[in-house]
Amino acid sequence: MRAKITYLVTAAVLVFYFVLVGSRGLMLIRHGTLVTVTFGVAVLILPVIGVWFLWKNTQFVRRANALAAVLDAEGGLPVDDLVRTPSGRIDRDSADAVFTKRREETEDAPDDWRTWFRLAVAYQDARDTPRARKAMQRAIALHRSTPSAPSSLSALPGPSGD
Repeated sequence: MRAKITYLVTAAVLVFYFVLVGSRGLMLIRHGTLVTVTFGVAVLILPVIGVWFLWKNTQFVRRANALAAVLDAEGGLPVDDLVRTPSGRIDRDSADAVFTKRREETEDAPDDWRTWFRLAVAYQDARDTPRARKAMQRAIALHRSTPSAPSSLSALPGPSGD
């Protein structure tokens, strides 16, 4: 729940920023000189890119959460039994051991979205966020391509916006 609140607050701050920057860009365009119109258009590009980025990340999170709900209903969510340091961080050796197991499972069943989901969690536990994201995108794509995918998730566009 804390992560959702943090995400919503961050998204709200970003939207406020986009509106603020966009209004400044429009003010520059309204000024009417060649320099201010050019600069105003350039300034408007920033909120457009930001909104696109926020939208893509929100869709990714929604799809990943939908997969987690399906996996939870099936009883297949990975159990968090990792060793932690006194500060609460995951012990690197413990994460590496679980990662090795998850990688082997994924190699044995490369077309199963469930193994890719669990591999993504293992990557995240090992603090390898870029690979965790790619593994989760693969899980989402595989889930969408399965004939038994729920209609609510299968109606959503793919991770690359296809």
